[in-house]
Amino acid sequence: MYSEEDFKTGRILLIDKPLKWSSFQAVNKVKWAIRKKFGLKKIKVGHAGTLDPLATGLLIICTGKFTKKIPELQGQKKEYTGTFTLGATTPSYDLETEVDQTYPTEHITEALIQETTTRFTGDVEQVPPVFSAIKKDGKRLYEHARKGEKVQIAPRTIHISEFEITRTELPETDFRVVCSKGTYIRSLAYDFGKSLRSGGHLSALRRTRIGQYHVSDAISPEAFVALLNAEN
Repeated sequence: MYSEEDFKTGRILLIDKPLKWSSFQAVNKVKWAIRKKFGLKKIKVGHAGTLDPLATGLLIICTGKFTKKIPELQGQKKEYTGTFTLGATTPSYDLETEVDQTYPTEHITEALIQETTTRFTGDVEQVPPVFSAIKKDGKRLYEHARKGEKVQIAPRTIHISEFEITRTELPETDFRVVCSKGTYIRSLAYDFGKSLRSGGHLSALRRTRIGQYHVSDAISPEAFVALLNAEN
């Protein structure tokens, strides 16, 4: 199934990134397994779109000459599922940091939630989270944030083609969203909570699709290594 020449010529590998793994760790696991299996000193391996350590799901890894396809793959629509926790915010907009403020949720109804989702479809102005890897003044935003430095972040126009709430059991609400490159689901969680006249943060996230590629066809990094090593 796998050969040295395949990886050099180029392969697209669909990896289901585990919780708490960084995208870099997943790429490294795959890269070292290929190098070890075929005794290679080096091979090009890269991914088409970072997933935060607290997110799981589809990570597209390209090898060899297929690393040239990465920009094209990064530009594809992405689908995510997950959970917003309403009534509280965190500085990172997710579970990386502790809750800093709480808000009422008694007024939030199913009807209000459904009506609010319509405000977040189409072209949307979104401010990226301060805990992100975007560069400002030569430093990553999270570096400024961890030092307590205040920075002005310009909003970006992103596109959300589909946004639906699939379960509501306050304070939790589950969602599915299809969006453009550059969309921060953490920011969507924060903005969604604000639009509900409450607060919100992202408490679970799974990337299920990038373009035509689906997580149902992906395997874990460990499963990839086991499959590679099982071959003669």
